[in-house]
Amino acid sequence: MTPDLAPLLRAERLPDAYEAVVRRLHVPFAARIAEAARASGPGLRVGICGPQGSGKTTSARVLERLLAADGLRVVILSLDDLYLPLAARRKLAADMHPLLITRGVPGTHEIPLGLDLLHRLSRPGKILMPRFDKASDDRLPQSQWTPLEGPFDVILFEGWCVGAISQNAAALAMPVNDLERDRDPDGAWRAYANTQLAGPYQDLFADFARLVMFKVPSFEVVLGWRQEQERKAPVRGMTDAEIAVFIEHYERLTDHIQAEMPARADVVVRLGRRREIDDVTFRRAP
Repeated sequence: MTPDLAPLLRAERLPDAYEAVVRRLHVPFAARIAEAARASGPGLRVGICGPQGSGKTTSARVLERLLAADGLRVVILSLDDLYLPLAARRKLAADMHPLLITRGVPGTHEIPLGLDLLHRLSRPGKILMPRFDKASDDRLPQSQWTPLEGPFDVILFEGWCVGAISQNAAALAMPVNDLERDRDPDGAWRAYANTQLAGPYQDLFADFARLVMFKVPSFEVVLGWRQEQERKAPVRGMTDAEIAVFIEHYERLTDHIQAEMPARADVVVRLGRRREIDDVTFRRAP
C-alpha cells in the first residue's frame, strides 16, 4: 500500500481491502487527472458526483492524496459548503416555497460564492473556504472558514448533484414520492429547482475537464446507506424515519442523474448493494 494512504484509510475507518479499490479506480484516474493538469495549467476542474453514502467524499480525499504525492497542489470543494445560510433559506421558503427551507436541492446553494471560489482557487492569493455545519443546519461564521493560498493545480468539486442537468418539463408532471404528492401538489417546488439547475448551476458545473459519477443499484439502497451514515455519526441528528423523509427531497434528481449521466461521464463507477465496486468504466483516453 502507498504509505501516504495508510493514515487516510485509518481516518476513514476503511479496511485494508480498500487498497484494491484504490488500485482499480483512484490510481488510474489520478494519473489521467495529473496528465491533464500538467497540460492545462492551474485550476483544472474535476467533478465527482454520487448520491449520499456512495463514497464520493472518500474518493475525493484519496485522489487528493495521490495527486499531492505526484507533486500537484490539490483542493477539494464540496457542494455542501455552498449551502445558503439558514436565514437565507427561511426567506426563500417564505417567498418561493416552504420546501426550500431544506438544504440540498438546486436553489438552496449560493452560486455566486461557488463561482468566486472556483475563480480564486486557480489564481495566486489568499482564499477563505466556507464551511457548513450540518448539526446546526447553518453556515459557519467566516472566522471559522479555512484559509488557503492559491493557485491550485486541481480542484476536486464533489457533491450529490455536481454536473447534473435539468429535466424536461413533461418529466416534472407526476410526483415521484409522498413528499412531492403531499407537499408539492402543483409542482411549484420541483419546477423552481429544475429552473435553477438549468440556469445558474450550469455556470457552476461548466468547464469540468473530467467528470466521475457513482452509479447505484436503486434509490432504496441510497436510503439505507444514508441511515447507516447517521448511525455512525459521532452525534446522531435524525432518526431512520426522519432520514427517509429528508432524502425524499433528493429522490427525483438522484434518479434522473443515475439515468442520464452515465452516457456522458468520463468515469462511471458502478456500485453493488454493499458499496462494493462492480465495475469501473473509463470513457475517455488518458
